[in-house]
Amino acid sequence: MTSYATQAIAREMPTQKLDTHLHQRILLALDSSDHANTAMEIAADLAGLTDGAAITGSHVYAAKLHDMRFRQMEGGLPEQFREEQELERQRDVHDDLITRGLSIITDSYLDQAEATCDRLGITFNRCSLEGKNYRELAREANSGGHDLLVMGALGLGAIQGSRLGTVCKRVARRSAIDTLVIKEPGRLLKDGPIVVAVDGSAKSYGGLVTALALAKHWQVQVKVVAAYDPYYHYVAFNRIAGVLSEEAGKVFKFKEQEKLHEEIIDSGLARIYDGHLAVARSIASDFGIEIETTLLDGKPHDAIEKFVKKVQPSLLIIGKLGIHADDELDIGGNSEHLLQNVDCAIFLSMREYQPEIDVVSEVTTSWTREAEAKMERVPSFVRNMARMAILRYAQEHGHTVITQRIVEEATALLMPRHAEQAMGEIVAAYDAGELKHKPTEEDAMRWASEASALLRTVGDLSVRGNLSMRAEKKARQEKSPTVEARHVKAFLDSGEAEAEPQSADKTPEPHWHAAALARLMRVPEGFMRDNCKRMIEDYAQQNGHAEVTLEVAEGGLKLARAEMEAKMKDSSAAPKPASGGCPLGFGKKH
Repeated sequence: MTSYATQAIAREMPTQKLDTHLHQRILLALDSSDHANTAMEIAADLAGLTDGAAITGSHVYAAKLHDMRFRQMEGGLPEQFREEQELERQRDVHDDLITRGLSIITDSYLDQAEATCDRLGITFNRCSLEGKNYRELAREANSGGHDLLVMGALGLGAIQGSRLGTVCKRVARRSAIDTLVIKEPGRLLKDGPIVVAVDGSAKSYGGLVTALALAKHWQVQVKVVAAYDPYYHYVAFNRIAGVLSEEAGKVFKFKEQEKLHEEIIDSGLARIYDGHLAVARSIASDFGIEIETTLLDGKPHDAIEKFVKKVQPSLLIIGKLGIHADDELDIGGNSEHLLQNVDCAIFLSMREYQPEIDVVSEVTTSWTREAEAKMERVPSFVRNMARMAILRYAQEHGHTVITQRIVEEATALLMPRHAEQAMGEIVAAYDAGELKHKPTEEDAMRWASEASALLRTVGDLSVRGNLSMRAEKKARQEKSPTVEARHVKAFLDSGEAEAEPQSADKTPEPHWHAAALARLMRVPEGFMRDNCKRMIEDYAQQNGHAEVTLEVAEGGLKLARAEMEAKMKDSSAAPKPASGGCPLGFGKKH
């Protein structure tokens, strides 16, 4: 509970009012395509929710571009059209036709939209723009005269297999206002449900407020998700373990590392993102709306994509920029992936809303110099998230001044003190240049033959390595002693890797352990890495090893180095390298 002092200050301070208004100045991109026509219907639905809302229909034409192209083609005109008088006449005719023709086309698009708005009693403004399409549309969107841009994902240039047009992609990146991209011609947003992704950022909560306002008007269900990725950290920790010295490995023993990982990532991050969902439920209660919340694990954009495929909403709302965004970023990585990949309409929110709990804690709480110094040691890419968690912890425990002790207490909930100490010792060992870790038998996890076969269908070696560790992490989460096919399939189905069919007569490739892959990745990319991979796998097969461990990889690399030294001697003795071959002779069998 919050202290009496905090409650008193909170009553006196001006908190952010929950602004439930919807958009009043809608900019609509028109080109008479199926996507744009659906965008027109949806823009009209949105305008109809707010008194005094208006739609500005816009189309961009490129008369100057056509004029330049015509002048570039003049040299190819037949001889009779290249006399000076005739050429000037052709120029005048062409300029007139292009200018009037493109203007007529633009007017036709705007006329169609205006007729729809007149029928519905919605104010309509006309906006004809000349120039490069994406640049002029983005400039108009950011002119200050609009609070929402609505456009189709594809225009008249769409072909089979297209998912997102170039103009849409470029404008979405540059738009500084809320942007709604229509991806399903014929489907309206009010069909529902609406899915919202939150990550604790003000823009994601702003998107939630928009979703709740729409839901209240349309009586559709709102499903809120928060996604975090425990698998990434598992992969990263395993990569670190693969390059540590024997001394550092004692600190970083796999079983201990696994325990630290569970405490730091699975419990800590899950707790933070579950807190975002709790805040979302609190905001929804202010609207009198009950929402469904789901905590997702996995690569955030991938987990959200799979959720959207399952739920099939009419609209996905996300913050255009997330909690980790810096000042120079134009769109977040997860938002960019989702814009490209989801099938439903997507709303990129630039509207911001800070929940009252965050506003109160930030305004009523101060930090000591020691606490601020402690926060400076937190990696910059997670500092905002950590700061938010500490503020919430302080408010919940009635503190109005955050000291170093409070930072340590809050941090201990996410990363126990012994974990922090162990990680410090590991970093020190790494900085000392001790880079050869000797894995023990207990490091390896058992793999079912079906799981190994499925993993080997992944052609990209680096993707295969990361996927194997994600599968191992999933198995550990289920407390399974063996990695089964289902653990691999979960990530193959997600689109994180592309499977390549394997011919029946091809010798199965051995399964690579994570440490062995990490060692191979230190070989320069290209023919050297490919040759080393081949020699390691040949070495494994010749010595009866079904799996490539770090020891097997080192054995194969030893042979590769011996072959390279021999080839270098041959190369120095010969006047020239063999025609068409590598000077070191890699890729040739003798």
